[in-house]
Amino acid sequence: MNATPAITMKANNPRTGEADYEFAVSSPGDIAAEAVRLRAAQPAWEAMGPEGRAEVLLRLADAIEAAAPSIAAALTVDTGRGAVSWIEVQGCVSNIRGWAARGPALFAGLERGPKPSATPGIEIVTEYSAHVLFGAIAPWNFPVILSHIDAIPALMAGSAALVKPSEVTPRFVEPMRAVLAQVPELPLSYVMGGAEAGQAMIEHVDYVCFTGSTSTGRKVAEAAAGQLIPANLELGGKDPMIITASADPEWAAGVALRSSIVATGQACQSIERIYVAREIAELFMTALIGAASEVKLTYPDPNDGHLGPFIFPSQADKVADHIADARSKGADVICGGEIEELGGGRYLRPTVITGVTHDMAIMREETFGPVLPVTIFDDLDVAIAQANYTEYGLSAAVLAGSLDEAAGIAGRLDAGAISLQDGALTSMVGDATNQSRKASGLGPSRMGDSGMLRYLREQAHIRQTGAPLPIDAFAEGQG
Repeated sequence: MNATPAITMKANNPRTGEADYEFAVSSPGDIAAEAVRLRAAQPAWEAMGPEGRAEVLLRLADAIEAAAPSIAAALTVDTGRGAVSWIEVQGCVSNIRGWAARGPALFAGLERGPKPSATPGIEIVTEYSAHVLFGAIAPWNFPVILSHIDAIPALMAGSAALVKPSEVTPRFVEPMRAVLAQVPELPLSYVMGGAEAGQAMIEHVDYVCFTGSTSTGRKVAEAAAGQLIPANLELGGKDPMIITASADPEWAAGVALRSSIVATGQACQSIERIYVAREIAELFMTALIGAASEVKLTYPDPNDGHLGPFIFPSQADKVADHIADARSKGADVICGGEIEELGGGRYLRPTVITGVTHDMAIMREETFGPVLPVTIFDDLDVAIAQANYTEYGLSAAVLAGSLDEAAGIAGRLDAGAISLQDGALTSMVGDATNQSRKASGLGPSRMGDSGMLRYLREQAHIRQTGAPLPIDAFAEGQG
């Protein structure tokens, strides 16, 4: 009997536009078998204890660091970004070492008891165990960081981990599998493919984390509910930045630009709406447009410039549609605004738009590109209301003349994390516990100690220290 040929997929190179990488897709049978293998390995992994697991994770970090050139090279091809790819790999290494350092202390601090119950004669001891098999479905914009940001603390907690990276940016998996071969005790594995692979994986795990669009996140939540397993969702954002009259306009322009366009704006925490006080609006706009005009595309030299190509070709179409919709409704595109086809890649220079209103897609929907819609406000209360006028609540930012002034505004913004006197700090700060609001997410925080503690299940040992009640205590007529 002939073997069934393996199904393959191809990934595009965002700089050339060519589908130049082919990889094998994990079949439902492959995914089921990998889940069985990881489940079998998990008890020994959890039995190592937090210190033992930390030692293995530190070896993983060392192995990734040694393989950084090959991993970053794969990332660079998949994303069209060089410097950011190196930052990603180093960020993954730091994340692993951070959890290896923090995890044992968290276990040592868990409340176990015994402690007296409100019921006389009873005391309670709490025991903790990890969800056996964790699953992650990762997006294409930061492939290495977001494939491991939830998996590493799950491993530290004692779970085995199964990760489905995005089919759009899969090249890092090959060098990472070589790294994992050097750490055979670690129950971490990848399954490959599109939405079907993600759906199949959910059927075999005990806890799933998803990072991506809100529309897909709803489907993941429904699938997890069908399996009666927890789902953590990190979804879309439409992050606002409020700039008050007391802020230095040139400084604010620099912060706003960087927070909006790093990684070509293809980040969930990118600033996508700017509200600036009229008193400084003219100076702010002059500085913003001037700074935007100095931003260089990384073409033709990928090692020179600031903005790389769109990773996903259809994302460029979405951004172009948002700009076109804004123009059609009366907005003014001050600079940028046109998708440029260069060498097979698709690029967009920083695009500053004024005259925007909240009936425009660019003010309502996640754009995911280097686009800066600017609204000038006269009343801070109105600006705050407009900033909150969205289905999203991922993060936000406030720039003001002082930290105290910014803090006073931050508490009125309906978002999970607020950057004060800066923007998009959640991309740099991993220990700030926060929960996404509204359509931006579901479940405990992936940041801070919660990032690991969410994977622990509590088991109550209810101990009778006196005499158990006899059956006669429940006889009729005892009241």
